[in-house]
Amino acid sequence: MRRLFMSMLCLSLTAQADEVSICYNYDCAVTARVNLRGYELRAARRLLLRAADAAGEREAISLAMALFEISAGRQTPTWADKGRNADDDGVDGRMDCIDESANATSYLRLLESRGWLKHHLVLEPVKRAPLVVNDHWAARVAEKKTGRAFAVDSWFFDNGRPAFVAPLDEWLAGAEPNEE
Repeated sequence: MRRLFMSMLCLSLTAQADEVSICYNYDCAVTARVNLRGYELRAARRLLLRAADAAGEREAISLAMALFEISAGRQTPTWADKGRNADDDGVDGRMDCIDESANATSYLRLLESRGWLKHHLVLEPVKRAPLVVNDHWAARVAEKKTGRAFAVDSWFFDNGRPAFVAPLDEWLAGAEPNEE
């Protein structure tokens, strides 16, 4: 599983211009190329340009992940993905945390390659293992000024919702979003 995840991650890091490689159907079983259109990229850029500081940029990253997931869902069956692997057994387009972290890293690498991340660097995905058989993955960024790392985790929500972004130490300790 880890080997497949890492090979998918390597593919995803080669995002060209407005085309990104994503994966779905658990453990990156299926890969697809997604074309992010000019208006979608401009919207993401505007979100990031409005960020006055690192905290604002993390909020913009969360929203950009939603924007890109919506775009991917228009081109692939990932529109059917449900948060937390709920009610998606056997559904084409379902995504587990491995898929979600690989895809979020692809999107973040695209933003980084365009120079739109002013306050953060994109790092390799990160794993937490609260139980021996219960690994959980997320994308990861680090604040340039402080070096503090943050998890970018879209697994908790249905496709197209903003990602949960939390300080890495809190995420590693089991932090989850407050879902109201």
